[in-house]
Amino acid sequence: MKLTLTQLQFEQHTYWLGSTTAGLAFVGSRDGDADEWHQFYPTATATIDSTGNHTAKQAVQAYLTGHSDAFDTLALDLTHGTSFQQAVWHALQAIPYGQTWTYSDLATALNRPQAVRAIASAVGRNPLLIVVPCHRVVRKDGTLGGYRGGLAMKRGLLRLEQTHEN
Repeated sequence: MKLTLTQLQFEQHTYWLGSTTAGLAFVGSRDGDADEWHQFYPTATATIDSTGNHTAKQAVQAYLTGHSDAFDTLALDLTHGTSFQQAVWHALQAIPYGQTWTYSDLATALNRPQAVRAIASAVGRNPLLIVVPCHRVVRKDGTLGGYRGGLAMKRGLLRLEQTHEN
């Protein structure tokens, strides 16, 4: 697998975007390491292309500025997880902008109510932060839980969506 990596600079923060020929496959943490992608694609090779991922950069920037609430026109490559992970990642995309679901809600939506821990693990393996909105999943008690981008990033994304919700 080959990834084309590009930096997105937004409000003094850097996000790494990585794509395959099929679509966007990776969005890194805010100010994350340049090789963060490697934990998801350990056998991949990557090239940095400062002019690449133009459409993805525009889409993520539009989201971060509150000008867009969906990524439905962006080609995504979610083929590199297990079939269970892929099902969870697709279910994450059904969580409406500005709303949160619990891991139990997600398990119910997937018709797997006993698989909450496995679902939480699959959420944590989501390679497409922001775009596949795992930040919208919270614990049953309403606390934020974990987030690869850090809790400050998760809080910020949820606040953005609350502020710009239609």
